[in-house]
Amino acid sequence: MHLTNSTTSVTVRQRRLLRDASLALGCAALFCLLATLVTGRWHPLYQFDQDWTSDLHDYARDHRIWTAAVQTLSDIGGPVTMRALLGIAAAWLWLIGARVLAGWVAAQALVGWGAQWALKLAVGRQRPAFSDPVAHAGGPAFPSGHAMASAITCAVLVGLLWYRVHRRGRTAACTVAAATVLTIGWTRTALGVHWPSDVLAGWLAAGVVLGVVTAAIELWRPGALARDVRRVNWRTRPRVQRVIVPYDRTPRSDGPLDDGPLSDGPLSDGPLNDGPLNDGPLNDGPSDRGAPAYDPLNTDPRNHDPLDDGPLAGAESDVPGRDDPADRPDAPVR
Repeated sequence: MHLTNSTTSVTVRQRRLLRDASLALGCAALFCLLATLVTGRWHPLYQFDQDWTSDLHDYARDHRIWTAAVQTLSDIGGPVTMRALLGIAAAWLWLIGARVLAGWVAAQALVGWGAQWALKLAVGRQRPAFSDPVAHAGGPAFPSGHAMASAITCAVLVGLLWYRVHRRGRTAACTVAAATVLTIGWTRTALGVHWPSDVLAGWLAAGVVLGVVTAAIELWRPGALARDVRRVNWRTRPRVQRVIVPYDRTPRSDGPLDDGPLSDGPLSDGPLNDGPLNDGPLNDGPSDRGAPAYDPLNTDPRNHDPLDDGPLAGAESDVPGRDDPADRPDAPVR
């Protein structure tokens, strides 16, 4: 979508409004139909609820360990946990500057909580009753608060991740979200605290809340949600810094190793190198051929050699175990 193209922007906005309105109206129509069947005690639906709830309760009563595991899953995925996740997401979005998107997340949690209790009190359906229950829950049964809260939370989190991941990430997020919603809804029926139609009503009510809140914010602040999505993508994008180091290659010398002005030995000798191979002008090794004279006037007769007139060319190399010229008392001080 190009922000400078008004025709494209209006078309995309209208398409989004139509999508959100369709979701809300479709779920609302199905919810009203289901509520009518429940309050009218439609026999096929009533029989379906009774059979499923009774069979699952009998199994839970005979398998206490399995029941404890199901109860743990139900507690973890409860409305308090789901709304806490939405609260954390809203706070994070607010801190990074996506204020409209943070308000959208918070509104989903608050409107969902209010709509849940309004619908429960409006329908007033009783929960399943057993002589030996394995779990307890208070309040009316229709719709299921666990199913409604989990569906809203998972849908919102998938929506926040949708533009941050690629196709595989989207598929994985949708799969995890669907498995979570189905598992939490199933645990409420398995524990005998909700009818299956209560769980289905919770999912439909969640669709109504998601569509209504999104459409209302889009009408109130057109394009604000899309701008905040781009802001989140920009704020959370990976920063890769490229450091360019200038390439400075020292040119090779013309000699076999290094024939600098101060190099007299075969291994590029500096003026103060005293090694046996890197002899400077003050070294007594045999590689000082042509080195600058220590005695410029060459007046010391001890430095004279018939084969080479260099001042120290006739001295022996500085090797351990051999006679070092520096050890002689008449050697010049270096």
